[in-house]
Amino acid sequence: MVKCKGFLFDLDGTLVDSLPAVERAWVNWAQRFDISPQEVLGFIHGKQAITSLRHFMAGASEEEIQQEFLRLEKIESEDTDGVTALPGAVELLTHLNEAGIPWAIVTSGSVPVAAARRLAGGLPEPEVFVTAERVARGKPEPDAYLLGAQLLGLEPEECVVVEDAPAGILSGLAAGCHVIAVNAPADTPRLEHVDYALKSLTELLIQKLPDGNVEVLRKH
Repeated sequence: MVKCKGFLFDLDGTLVDSLPAVERAWVNWAQRFDISPQEVLGFIHGKQAITSLRHFMAGASEEEIQQEFLRLEKIESEDTDGVTALPGAVELLTHLNEAGIPWAIVTSGSVPVAAARRLAGGLPEPEVFVTAERVARGKPEPDAYLLGAQLLGLEPEECVVVEDAPAGILSGLAAGCHVIAVNAPADTPRLEHVDYALKSLTELLIQKLPDGNVEVLRKH
């Protein structure tokens, strides 16, 4: 059992299935630059797009990288075909709202991309939405989840991070939060340090206690 006061959710791969749209955009990008699509897809998940572009465009100028970022951002924010809420996501967020339990979305995506995917998935709108623009260092650094906790008015250790990507799981652990991994790769570093490793959000049972704390259980 985990006790907390609020939740910090990743978006892509945790609340929404955006994999088809992500892969379309990045495979096309990789082919334009004559880079192995599998190498690109193996690197990008959970990270800010600008981080991935700097990695693969190491010899380019920052101006060229920014131009590619804007081009990619436009493509990803306009292409939401196939983006859907993952099982249990809408019901879980609705339950948190009804129970008065604070939650935020903390994503490596930029505002246009993250907003488009949240809408496509039909998710409730969070009061706190931490996007790539709001932190100097993206996941796996702890900055995004530290900011999410701060904006909820909570200490990091009072928050549960819910994540699917290795970079995000490492970010949540580095921030000092509880971490629940959902459908994370088996070779994720430090996976043994998360509170729960689940296949789906539907496995979570969350209830608010009379003292204001929140009890997080895994359904059996």
